[in-house]
Amino acid sequence: MTPADALFEFAGVTVRFGDRVALDAVDLVLPQRRLIALVGASGSGKSTLLRLCNRLEVPTDGRIRFRGDDVAQLDPVQLRRRVGMVFQRPTPFDGSVLDNLRVADPTIDATSAVAWCARVGLSADVVEQTATTLSGGEAQRMCLARTLATRPQVVLMDEPTSALDHENALRIEDLARTLVDSDGISVIWVSHDRAQVERIADEAVEVASGRVIGRSE
Repeated sequence: MTPADALFEFAGVTVRFGDRVALDAVDLVLPQRRLIALVGASGSGKSTLLRLCNRLEVPTDGRIRFRGDDVAQLDPVQLRRRVGMVFQRPTPFDGSVLDNLRVADPTIDATSAVAWCARVGLSADVVEQTATTLSGGEAQRMCLARTLATRPQVVLMDEPTSALDHENALRIEDLARTLVDSDGISVIWVSHDRAQVERIADEAVEVASGRVIGRSE
């Protein structure tokens, strides 16, 4: 992989929480425009690795680069617009779905909100619905639409289907693949579900005890 192909570069990255080492001297390069899965058991360090990508965590030691830029030197707010995130459980804010989308982009009107909702498979009817009344699957898709409304270059997904039933999980998986295959958006997906990783990932990075122990395509 050439430097121009690199999305994130981790060099000697260590993260400590008190006496606990969450990541231990990780060296890793992740490519652009692919769906990369970070896979491992609970407590392996995979979510910490993900959260470093948009400075929800910061390294104790080492350096991280995003498309060649030192992450530590980037404005966190601007970085998080370029590197969006969908969390394990849906996080709708108070107000309507339209209000939620306007958190990402205040210029969004009802017409463009319908378009954002359609992109994630939600009907036009939900735009004026109170976001906290959506079903779990609808809420997670709305959160993805809200993230996409910032027009990110990367979407981080931290076990985004773990709280969903199988049908809604498959919808989120399909949406993630579409982001990569049709829109050229990079996706980094954390999972402990190896069957899921085999279904959706271009490449899997195995994390255990705070270290990268392997990768496969």
